[in-house]
Amino acid sequence: MRIEEHPIIRYEKRRTVRFTFNGREMEGLEGEPIASALYANGVVEFTRSPKHGRPRGLYCAIGKCSSCMMRVDGVPNVRTCITPLREGMVVESQNGYSPPPGEDAADAADILTGGVGGDAGGVAGGRTLPYEMDVDVAVIGAGPAGLAAGIEAARKGVRTVIFDENIVPGGQLIKQTHKFFGSHLEEAGTRGIDIGKELVEDAISSGAEILTEATVFGFYEPNILGVMKDMQIVKVRAQRVIVAAGASENVLVFENNDLPGIYGAGAIQTLVNVHGVHPGGRVLMIGSGNVGLIVTYQLLQAGVPVVGIVEAMPHIGGYLVHASKVRRLGVPIYTGHTIVEALGKDRVEGAVIAELDERWRPKKGTEKRIDCEIICLAVGLRPTVELLYQAGCEMRFIGEMGGHVPYRDDNMETTRKGWYVAGDSSGVEEATAAILEGRIAGRTAAASLTEYTKEDNEMLDGWKKRLEELRAGPTGEKIRKGLSKLSGGVLYG
Repeated sequence: MRIEEHPIIRYEKRRTVRFTFNGREMEGLEGEPIASALYANGVVEFTRSPKHGRPRGLYCAIGKCSSCMMRVDGVPNVRTCITPLREGMVVESQNGYSPPPGEDAADAADILTGGVGGDAGGVAGGRTLPYEMDVDVAVIGAGPAGLAAGIEAARKGVRTVIFDENIVPGGQLIKQTHKFFGSHLEEAGTRGIDIGKELVEDAISSGAEILTEATVFGFYEPNILGVMKDMQIVKVRAQRVIVAAGASENVLVFENNDLPGIYGAGAIQTLVNVHGVHPGGRVLMIGSGNVGLIVTYQLLQAGVPVVGIVEAMPHIGGYLVHASKVRRLGVPIYTGHTIVEALGKDRVEGAVIAELDERWRPKKGTEKRIDCEIICLAVGLRPTVELLYQAGCEMRFIGEMGGHVPYRDDNMETTRKGWYVAGDSSGVEEATAAILEGRIAGRTAAASLTEYTKEDNEMLDGWKKRLEELRAGPTGEKIRKGLSKLSGGVLYG
């Protein structure tokens, strides 16, 4: 079902195209993700689990998990949440494992490191060898951190390419309809969707190249990135690398937590705010941090009913101003509660919640059934750092920062020389901090290839000071504590 009207968003008008799913003819909007088109057609079961054959549905909607993988035009394991729909596509669900055709990972490594003979652009084994790119600064991720990094690097006059696996650049900003808090210097009072557009425009005008639908899948010595673009492997030689790959949704353990209809908060936000697709029923939100509260309000704005918010802590986790808005709209908040079970066989039909005792265990006799068709998990994020591990960066698990993060100095350079990090890949924080970290990383990476000027040093000092101010006070206590544990790095301020 499509959302026809929204108080803030004007959904892009697109041409209607036809495609088939498991032999059934359907219609969707050209260029929208296949997964969104399927949900708009009422499809909630995408595949079945390899081990138990249980139904699976969309979960993250940003290409970070395997829940939406299908066979598309004969190609298996396609992430339908980030693959654009086109006329005549043949989409089929997969059950169990579906090995990819052609080269395996070892073959790809041979191609990228020279193990397969022939020049780039030639043919080996009947397949086209990768084309190659030489870049000064490669930025991985076109979210707020990556775009800011690309802007600053390109402004120094070096060739900068931003790679992103999604259909459009902007990262999480493309679905943030709320206005940002903070200083006017950090876009306070501006909606995230508008900040994202401004960053993309600035990146283009600065001279940075943005390659969307380009997945960076691996790192190979000496300094080669493997990129999949247009069904071709691209060999990218980069002098400097900035990892701004963002974060992925956490999951929560409870009975039947894999039923179709259980989403990460970012997924339901993507469906509603970006693609104008109604998730298909009443929503129970798990988590009352700022994400849970903001997404709840955004769902209500779009006409999606929310039947409650469940919070394990004895108090609300996010800003009370957000909690007050949803309460005024009639949404109850169950603090000191947890979800015990999702009800349903082939999809969510309800949930059971219960109070928690002083040892965080559900109290017997306090169970309560809540009727809903959607369970939305807003239980935190974890940094996307796999490429940093591949590159040999020193890492440490820090709970306050969301998980494993790299050691880095105050210029965002990791322990691998020439590799930088910014945004949620450096530790889960909010978009304003991501933008500032991106600017620091981009300017430093580019200056290391040219020269450090007085202007560079002044700008870097200014961004670091603004980060220090941003992290001051009670709201920044958690990230300050996490940064203090990075003994190999520097705590700003």
